[in-house]
Amino acid sequence: MAGEKTEKATPKRKEEARRKGQVAKSSDLGGSVILLAGLFALGSAGPAAARRMGDGMRQALTQISDPSVVSQDHIGELLTHAGGSVLLAVGPIALVCAFAAILVNLAQVGLKPSTHALKPDPKRLNPINGAKNIFGPNMFAEGIKSISKVGVVGAVVFTFVAPKVTSTGAMVGIGPQELASALSTDIHAIALRAALAYFIIGVVDYGYQRHRLEKSMKMELQEVKEEAKGQNLPPEVRAAMRRRQMSAARARMMADVPTADVIVTNPTHFAVALKYDGTRAAPMVIAKGQDLLALRIREIAKDAGVPCVENVPLARSLFATCEVGHEIPEDLYAAVAQVLAFVYRLKARRAA
Repeated sequence: MAGEKTEKATPKRKEEARRKGQVAKSSDLGGSVILLAGLFALGSAGPAAARRMGDGMRQALTQISDPSVVSQDHIGELLTHAGGSVLLAVGPIALVCAFAAILVNLAQVGLKPSTHALKPDPKRLNPINGAKNIFGPNMFAEGIKSISKVGVVGAVVFTFVAPKVTSTGAMVGIGPQELASALSTDIHAIALRAALAYFIIGVVDYGYQRHRLEKSMKMELQEVKEEAKGQNLPPEVRAAMRRRQMSAARARMMADVPTADVIVTNPTHFAVALKYDGTRAAPMVIAKGQDLLALRIREIAKDAGVPCVENVPLARSLFATCEVGHEIPEDLYAAVAQVLAFVYRLKARRAA
């Protein structure tokens, strides 16, 4: 069926998506690997870190007991010793977690950084688009995924904690050192099991993200044929074909300008031609241009008697978010409706 995207994305399409920062990545997988690395680091360096923290605290308390130390001249030295103890205790664990974060991200997205995602994009600041992302079609799937994560991790923790309730209650009356040792062992075992369950969830989520990305990049059969046809041609021929296609598309676009209902202008930098014939759910952009092309659109519209309406923010939004031949987005319905109502009233007055 024409227009149906049934073919897998070509390497060229995948490379273009990668340059735009569109890659399969699971935050759950990254979080689980960092959690496992942190637990491993705590298990290996935790006792030494606890001893170092204890020694630093005892040294600080000993120094504080001397009134001559707690002064403006010695307080800096006291804080330096305390900060050094904390840094030496926590530093190795933090380094292991940071190294794990770098490795898991490289494993997911590879070693090809893209700066496209860092470029400022006004669309990201649009609260309507943000609400669509939150309450869009993926909201149900994301909600099920979040509930499943909590349920699986909670079930794993419960299966370990439930048999330990009786033995934990029997610890009443034992010494603090023995209690701390037993509780730390149990807590580490619970955290390890929860992290492993979270890791499995992350692997499944990563597979889902890859499937979702591949599905969104699928192509029409005609697109694959045209791309394959273009790949077999010399660069000069492909460039000439692109120029001819752009010229033909521009000529068709200019031929549609006299049929527009209104031209929304910037007034000099942008011009967008809108048409609404009632057969579509929303007005459609039939032409748009910038600078010289915008001037040509206004000239053709003036000769054809198509009204031009100056609306700077609407013209900029239409030019940035709408493609020729596509309907306007929902967040611009109200603004465009006001412009069309003004044009229809103007035409009615002229007819009267």
